[in-house]
Amino acid sequence: MEGSSASADVIRVASSSSLISDGGSLAVKVIPLQPPPAPPSLVSQSAEVYGRWAARVCSMSAMDWMELLLPCTRWMRNYRLREYLQADLMAGITVGVMLVPQSMSYAKLASLNPIYGLYGGFVPVFVYAIFGSSRQLAVGPVALTSLLVSNVLTPIVDPSDKLYTELAILMSLMVGIFECLMGLLRLGWLIRFVNHSVISGFTTASAIVIALSQLKYFVGYSIVRSSKIIPLVKSIIAGAGNFSWPPFVMGSIFLAILLVMKHLGKSRKKFRSLRAAGPLTPVILGTVFVKIFHPDSISVVGDIPQGLPKFSIPTGFENVKSLIPTALLITGVAILESVGIAKALAVKNGYELDSNQELFGLGVANICGSFFSSYPSTGSFSRSAVNNESGARTGLSGIVMGIIMSCALLFMTPLFTDIPQCALAAIVISAVMGLVGFSLAFVIYESANPHIAVLGRLPGTTLYRNVVQYPEAHTYNGIVVIRIDAPIYFANISCIKDRLREYELNVDSSTTRGSDVGRIYFIILEMSPVAYIDSSAVQALKDLHQEYKPRGIQIAIANPNQGVHLLLSRAGVVDLIGAEWFFVRVHDAVQVCLRHVQNMNPSSPKVSDNTASKPKRQFSFLQSLWNRQRDSDGTTPAEEPLLPHNEVV
Repeated sequence: MEGSSASADVIRVASSSSLISDGGSLAVKVIPLQPPPAPPSLVSQSAEVYGRWAARVCSMSAMDWMELLLPCTRWMRNYRLREYLQADLMAGITVGVMLVPQSMSYAKLASLNPIYGLYGGFVPVFVYAIFGSSRQLAVGPVALTSLLVSNVLTPIVDPSDKLYTELAILMSLMVGIFECLMGLLRLGWLIRFVNHSVISGFTTASAIVIALSQLKYFVGYSIVRSSKIIPLVKSIIAGAGNFSWPPFVMGSIFLAILLVMKHLGKSRKKFRSLRAAGPLTPVILGTVFVKIFHPDSISVVGDIPQGLPKFSIPTGFENVKSLIPTALLITGVAILESVGIAKALAVKNGYELDSNQELFGLGVANICGSFFSSYPSTGSFSRSAVNNESGARTGLSGIVMGIIMSCALLFMTPLFTDIPQCALAAIVISAVMGLVGFSLAFVIYESANPHIAVLGRLPGTTLYRNVVQYPEAHTYNGIVVIRIDAPIYFANISCIKDRLREYELNVDSSTTRGSDVGRIYFIILEMSPVAYIDSSAVQALKDLHQEYKPRGIQIAIANPNQGVHLLLSRAGVVDLIGAEWFFVRVHDAVQVCLRHVQNMNPSSPKVSDNTASKPKRQFSFLQSLWNRQRDSDGTTPAEEPLLPHNEVV
C-alpha cells in the first residue's frame, strides 16, 4: 500500500506541475503506464476467428471460390501475353536447367537414387503451379529436407533396401497431408512460437552436417552416416589413410567454379545468367571428362531409369508412427522457408499472398507427388531467387520448369550415367555454404551488436532524438536516456549491458542541463523499437537492477509495447523495478527523474539511502514535497517549474 501511495504522489505532483517560461506556461503531465490487459481466452479467440471466417465464406462469389480453389486463375485472368510470356519462358527455362542437376544432387543427399530427385522436380512443380499462390516460388527437392529424410530413415532401414525408398515416398504423402490440414484450418500462425534463434541454430547446424556428409565424394572413401557433427568429423579423420587425390581435386575445382559463378551472378547484372548456369557447368564438364578419360578413382552416378514416373499408391503405412515427428518437422520447415520466401517475393512484385493458401498449395503438390514416386518437396530459396531475378511474372514459369524436367526424364537420363559423384556433391556444398561462412558471421555480428542511441530533448519540444543525429538535443546531468533499436535476446544482451556500464562510467561532459551532480543516477530505457525480448533479456534486466541498486542507480522504462510489457509483468520485472518507473513517454520519465536529481545533494558520493530506488521507499521525500506545495488551509499555491526558469525551451 505504501508503494502505491508513493506512485500516486508522483503522478499527482507531476500532473499538477507546470513549466513557466517567458512566453507563458507549459503544462507537464505524466501519463501513467497502465498494466497490460489480460489476453483474451482461447474460446473467445476461436469464436472471433470463426465469426470472421463464416462472414467471409457467406460473402464469397463464384469467382472468389474459383480463385480460392485454383489460385492460378488469379494470374490467368489478367495474363498479358506480350508483356509476360517471354519473361516467364526465359525464367522457366533458366530455373529448369538449374533444377535438373540440383534435384539429382539432393536425392543423393537423401540417400536415394538420383531418379527420385528428378521425380520430385516433376509432378510437384506442375501441381504447385496450379494450386500455389506464389508466382515466383520454385518448388522441388531442397538440401535441408533431403537431410531430414536421410536422418530419420537411415536408422530404420538400410538405404539399399527397397523399403527405404517406399518410406521416403510415404513421407511426402504425410507431409502433404499435414500441410493441407494446417492450411485448411489456418494454423500457419503456430510456427510463430518457434524461437528465431532456434531456427537459425538448426539451419546452421544442418548446413554444416550436409557439407560434411558430402565430403565422402571428395575424399574418395566412406564416411559414417550421422546427423551429428562430431561423429562425422571423427569418421573423416579416421579414414584419412584412404584419401584419394583425383576426386578431391576434381570436386574442389567444381566447387570453386560454382562459387565464382554464383558470386559473379549475384554481384554483376551482366553476368546474372551465370548463377543459374552454375549447377549445370560441373555436370557437363565432369561428364565430358569421365567419358574421355574413364578414371577408375572417380565414382559416377550410374544407370538412371528413363521415362516419366508411373502412378502408384505409397506403401509402408505400418511405419507411419515413426515418421510423424520428421513429417511435422518438414512441415515446419515448409512454413518457415517456403512461405517466408513466397511472401517476400509477393511484396516485392506487388501482389498479396495468403500464407495458409500457400501452405495448402504445397500440401497438394506433395500429396500428388507421392503418387508419382516423389519424396518431400518444398520451396527453394536459391531457385526462387533466380526465378525472380530472371523476370518470372506468373506461375507459367513453373509450368515451363516442369516441361524441362519431363524432357530430361524422357530423353536425357542416359547422359546422366557418367556424372561424377563429386560434381553433385559440389552442387550441394555450394548451395548450403550460403547458410554458413561469412554471411553467418555477419548476421551473428549484427545480431550481437545492436544499434544503441543516447537520446536528448529537442529544443522547444517534448521529443527525444539521437544526440548524434541531432547535436542540438538537450541531455540532463544525472540522467541518461537510451534507445535500443533491436529485439533484446540472449545473443545481444551482453553487448547491451556493456554499453550501459559505459554510459554510467563515462559521463557526457557536454551535458549542460540540470544540476551538476557529477554522475549518473537514472538510466531510462526507451523500448518502443524493442519488438521482442526473451528469458535471457528478462533475467539481465533483473541482474542490472540488482547491480545498480547498491550504487544508487534507478532503471526507468519508457513506452514498451504491449507484448514486452506483458512479459515483463509476468516475469516479475515490473514489481522488482516498480510500476511507478514505467512510463508512456520518455518525457514523463525524464520529468520524474529530474525532480529527484534536483532535490539531491550534488556533493554526496551516492544517492542518499535508496533515493534512486523505488519511489515507495522515498515516501517521506514525496510527502514532504507534496506538503510544501500546500499552504496551511489546504490550498495548492502556484507550482514551481520542474526545470530551472532559464532551461525551459
